[in-house]
Amino acid sequence: MGSDRKEILTCQHCGADADLTIDGFEKVEDVIQREKKLPCKTCGQGLPWTDREDIKAVKVAMEAERNAYQAYSKAAKKTMNPKGRDMFLQLSEFEMNHYQRLKDLLKSLQEKGEWILYEGTTLKKKVIPLKMGKLKGEEQLTDMDALKIATREEKKAQAYYRSMVELTKDPRGRDMYKRLASEEALHEKLLNDQYYSLHNTGSWSWGD
Repeated sequence: MGSDRKEILTCQHCGADADLTIDGFEKVEDVIQREKKLPCKTCGQGLPWTDREDIKAVKVAMEAERNAYQAYSKAAKKTMNPKGRDMFLQLSEFEMNHYQRLKDLLKSLQEKGEWILYEGTTLKKKVIPLKMGKLKGEEQLTDMDALKIATREEKKAQAYYRSMVELTKDPRGRDMYKRLASEEALHEKLLNDQYYSLHNTGSWSWGD
């Protein structure tokens, strides 16, 4: 989910280059462990978290949300079950909404230096009356594999957004990241519920 590209900051203590560490989901926690500072490669002094890092963090989140949208869209096309298809399609739309709101935030930060309000997004679960037989063999394994991968990515998203709550100074920014983390947690629960439904009964429970 991360990128191999790094941005270079200039150390205010010695003038040398310092790597910007926010380049992926797992590495954001390293910044928090260093008391929210970025390390200078030369002198070891900590550099403060600034607006530049806020913008970089939003770009990382946008890339992840776009990838999630594409993954859910692909899963919706692959599953043969209408319940699974509807759930994956709704999740793909959900992640695209996250992407669009983060895009709006990025524009606001770059042009005005201001955070925006995020009121949240909800899933519109609907009843799907069509009764399907139990999934068997390869079809069931494919759907379960997709759910397992999606659950793992949702966990990463939660960890990232919760970390950004700690790093972001602006109250609106912290509130937005809290909401995003909460929504990804709901996605994880939904995916887990469907996984165990398939595992235990061979059927999707979405739309019941």
